Amino acid sequence: MTFENLLVKTENGIYTITINRPDKLNALNKKTVSEIGSAIKEANADHSVRGIIITGAGLKSFVAGADISEFVGLSVEQGKAMAKAGQDVFKSIEESPKPVIAAVNGFALGGGCELAMSCHLRVSADNAKFGQPEVNLGLIAGYGGTQRLTQLIGKAKSLELHMTADMLTAEQALHFGLVNYVVPADQLLSKCMEIFEKIKTKAPLAIAGVIASINAHYKDGVDGFASEVNEFGKCFSTNDFKEGTSAFLEKRKANFSGK
Repeated sequence: MTFENLLVKTENGIYTITINRPDKLNALNKKTVSEIGSAIKEANADHSVRGIIITGAGLKSFVAGADISEFVGLSVEQGKAMAKAGQDVFKSIEESPKPVIAAVNGFALGGGCELAMSCHLRVSADNAKFGQPEVNLGLIAGYGGTQRLTQLIGKAKSLELHMTADMLTAEQALHFGLVNYVVPADQLLSKCMEIFEKIKTKAPLAIAGVIASINAHYKDGVDGFASEVNEFGKCFSTNDFKEGTSAFLEKRKANFSGK
């Protein structure tokens, strides 16, 4: 699949999505959001893909926000539709059965922060900045930012950041639990690959079960413990479970097939 605003490649089982609008600081327009959704579907449909990285082109910006030019003149209903479309794509990232890491290489503001938060893990370059500055435009976050930032760093700090539009440095983001690691910019992708080298040695279907069970904790009306029971039970039907237990008992390294 070819894209207008994304660069994609698969290497060593890792599917990398690079948002490629550097002249716009990789701002998210409707076309780019839609293409991200299509790329995630493509990666999930490829059995050879074991993980996904999302990053931005250039050194300045992961995603500096939404493309505000597309907001002008929208009606209430059109605004709702835009937010719903963005939320649907970002939910597909959050619910991907394959782990997704955001490699945050600069500004992650507004929709960019929301995109990073929809990923399962976040690795930040030391020059990155995070924030939800929508109130400066008379808006609020619309792609899940009010929900995910609160889940990640707690209600009080989330309210502060959304209401003041203050930005967090990479180190502050690490302190508050918004990111998993902060590394020098030239080590960003290598750190993501280091994490994936560990994950790739584990059972893919079990990894998917971990993602589904932890996500269940945050869903209204869903019993996360029941979800865990269900995912735990499903593991017993997999070849990976048979291989993992056999390898353990035989004192050898497991060779998982994702089946």
